[in-house]
Amino acid sequence: MSLLSVQNLTKTYGGQQVLKNVSFDLKKGECLGLVGESGCGKSTLSRCLMRLEQVNSGKILFRNQEIQSLSSRKLMPIRKGFQIVFQNPTAALNPKLKIKASLLDPYLQYRKQLSLRYFSFSSKEQFVSELLNMVGLPASIAERYPHELSGGQKQRVTLARAISIEPELVILDEPTASLDVISQRSILHLLEDLRDQLDLSYLFISHDLTAVKELSQRIMVMKQGEVVDMFRTEELFHAQRNPYTKELVSIF
Repeated sequence: MSLLSVQNLTKTYGGQQVLKNVSFDLKKGECLGLVGESGCGKSTLSRCLMRLEQVNSGKILFRNQEIQSLSSRKLMPIRKGFQIVFQNPTAALNPKLKIKASLLDPYLQYRKQLSLRYFSFSSKEQFVSELLNMVGLPASIAERYPHELSGGQKQRVTLARAISIEPELVILDEPTASLDVISQRSILHLLEDLRDQLDLSYLFISHDLTAVKELSQRIMVMKQGEVVDMFRTEELFHAQRNPYTKELVSIF
């Protein structure tokens, strides 16, 4: 059974169709890479999957349950199962809140529905400390504000917040695009570690084919709002597929 199944999803802005009958499945434990030129609809798709935007037609099934038309109240117990990490960690964090408060927010929102498997704690402070340790940050970070952290540290915090309620699926929308090369590599390694430790599944959206190759088992290609191809990673980067790989690189 697929963890996430998307069927004939369409989205229109001002009469222009941005998503055109998008369909794909994502299996439990899989990292599915999503690549395509700027403006092809990747981020729109991620926002629709998170129910941050409504679709015009089609179905989104999470654990075989349709979610595209659920009310906020009915979506609430399901919503904890999937989280998102955005490209810009500065915009994703409230500048007025200390890191501790940002990390506790999802837990406090969903605690009545949670049965945590991977985190064991006796206080909120210990919980925050465990989260920060999981993403390679010292406990002292909890008392800082976002502007006191580097870009890489802030992205680690957004990852910690995403995993705090132990979701099954994390949508990664260009999570390394705003970081320097060293921080990018470090975040990719962290994502691999978190997937193994927490049994996560990823939808990994990126312009970076090298990053997609490293993290993904399959790669989905979008162009002008449509899914135009799906490959196993080793198939796409096999020597015989080099012309296609070069074409992908040329459009990024």
